[in-house]
Amino acid sequence: MWNKNRITELLGIEYPILQGPFGGGLSTVELTTTVSNLGGLGGFGAYTLSPQEIYDIHKEIQTKTDKPYNLNLWVNDHDIIDEEHTKEQYQKAIETFKPYFDLLDTDIPALPPSFESRFQNQLNVIFDIKPKVFSFMFGLMDENIIEDVHQQGTIVLGNATTLNEAIALEKTGVDIIVASGFESGGHRPSFLDQAELSTTGTFALIQLIKDHVKIPVVAAGGIANGRGIAGAFQLGAEAVQIGTAFLATEESGALPIHRAFLFSDAARSTTLTRAYTGRLGRGITTKISRDVLAATDKTLPFPLQTHFMGALRKAALEQKKNDLVFFWAGQIAPLLKHKKASTLMKSLIEEASELLNK
Repeated sequence: MWNKNRITELLGIEYPILQGPFGGGLSTVELTTTVSNLGGLGGFGAYTLSPQEIYDIHKEIQTKTDKPYNLNLWVNDHDIIDEEHTKEQYQKAIETFKPYFDLLDTDIPALPPSFESRFQNQLNVIFDIKPKVFSFMFGLMDENIIEDVHQQGTIVLGNATTLNEAIALEKTGVDIIVASGFESGGHRPSFLDQAELSTTGTFALIQLIKDHVKIPVVAAGGIANGRGIAGAFQLGAEAVQIGTAFLATEESGALPIHRAFLFSDAARSTTLTRAYTGRLGRGITTKISRDVLAATDKTLPFPLQTHFMGALRKAALEQKKNDLVFFWAGQIAPLLKHKKASTLMKSLIEEASELLNK
């Protein structure tokens, strides 16, 4: 049976289908628990949340499912060097993005306040709530901490965008590697090199990692149906992580206009850009992403760029000038069909079963 392997055994799930753990308010309890209750692994991205908020979300999820789910954090949650460097970058950002603020007749925000890393305090919550599954992105965790997490019964997943990152993750003791391909929507969670140099496609990345590491591999990026699942499994993956297709469902935290764009012709073109958050990420191509495609030195470091662009995004949404709004999306978006998470999950299972059980 295609759905019985090392990953389903480790995670305690029926089907090796993981829902991408979206950050920035895009994850919801409803989406996470729907996927878990149907035999997959729901995911909740918590990198923007306070420890108390993570605790509260965990408790709410537990009221709606007794199945495992994946709680995701970011090891490296900012790219700020120092105050002086940030001020220089802020002036460059004003020069680059002022025409768009003028177009919307909205004020450029003041230099965002200083940012304190949240990860260490968030990590403490992992030891309080003891989730069945914990995943992390944008870096490596100390092997002693991973061992401590193991001791409490938590399975640990690390995200890799290159073969070298996968090898490094395996050495720290993670249980499973999520191979994040170039096609994926959202941020590129690279950590050993610049994200622009970490753009291997999913199906190539699976094979590279599979040949060099012993632990199981999850394929992430460019998968939205049973054919994609079957293809990933043929190349050595033991599970898939699906983001864009679940983001497009009614249960996600995406705005209605975001979901509409994912089902529109606009989703045929996506771009990797730093313009909206300061970190490289893939979304539907907009006027801004076209205009400043190469202006990577004129954006603020993450997450200050997100704050800086927040006023622009708010004004553009209010004025319905959607070509100035960045909507996260993977390259697979034009194949999306399902608007309910339960319908999508059942379709994935049926299609994959038909193809892989032959």
